[in-house]
Amino acid sequence: MRLLSTKIKPFLKWAGGKTQLLGQLTPLLPIELKLGITKCYVEPFLGGGAMFLHIASLFEIQEFILSDINPEVILSYRVVQKDVQSLLSVLDEMQSEYDKLNLLQQEQYFYKVREEFNSSLHSIDFQAITEESTRRVAQTIFLNHTCFNGLFRVNLKGGFNVPFGKYKNPTFHDRSNLLEIAEILKDAYLLCGDFMICNEFVDDKTFFYFDPPYRPISATASFTSYSTSSFNDNAQKRLAENFRFLDKQNARLMLSNSNPKNENPNDDFFEQLYSGYAIKNVMAARAINSQGSKRGQISELLITNY
Repeated sequence: MRLLSTKIKPFLKWAGGKTQLLGQLTPLLPIELKLGITKCYVEPFLGGGAMFLHIASLFEIQEFILSDINPEVILSYRVVQKDVQSLLSVLDEMQSEYDKLNLLQQEQYFYKVREEFNSSLHSIDFQAITEESTRRVAQTIFLNHTCFNGLFRVNLKGGFNVPFGKYKNPTFHDRSNLLEIAEILKDAYLLCGDFMICNEFVDDKTFFYFDPPYRPISATASFTSYSTSSFNDNAQKRLAENFRFLDKQNARLMLSNSNPKNENPNDDFFEQLYSGYAIKNVMAARAINSQGSKRGQISELLITNY
């Protein structure tokens, strides 16, 4: 795989995405990655893929294993991987239609697309790359870039339920950026499922980065939901057990999560789960909160086995 000369940006906006933290995380990547010893990069909670694209831009990696439990996410990456030109054609058409509308008409267009997106949920084959699935991914990208705060949130039935964002002149996509991502994805296996689906790819030349749904740091901090599944404390514990299993296979591991000590200095949930591993603090901007006073720098945890 060739190294890229340009800065690649995620094509999906993602709550909790790591773009803003890449400067802090890069010096903390394993030395094996920097020396070219690492041959395989695995990311079991792909989301917007900021870390994946960053790694692909910096290092020679032979193979990428990327997974997410959200089928919309994996379908989006598969369409970019397999049929980016058709996707660009649909996005160009939607952008042209949207740009001709006033704000009220744009809002109506948004809800029309959202209704079509939700009504077609059960007729889409998420395993196939078809004209219908390509249009669905274009709708995913459109909704993601025009909805409130650029969120991806679904209800318990899997319906996208974020309202219109009222942005002026939003651009849904960057053609050259999507083409670069399609090039990177030629070296990727895309899987849909629980994080343990990636375990079969582990060896001592593998680097795993885990960016799970964060544990809420307060009773009102929970953000629901990127998928129809929940990620509660039991899931966090299962992930920690899996972290220890992969550590025994001599893989290099990095995991991000919330820092409960922001709200409760006595909450040692993660210190207990990951005892024996390196736990560092990084600073991030709190991006999703309805109260302006609650937005600002906040500590997050970074856990590694090296």
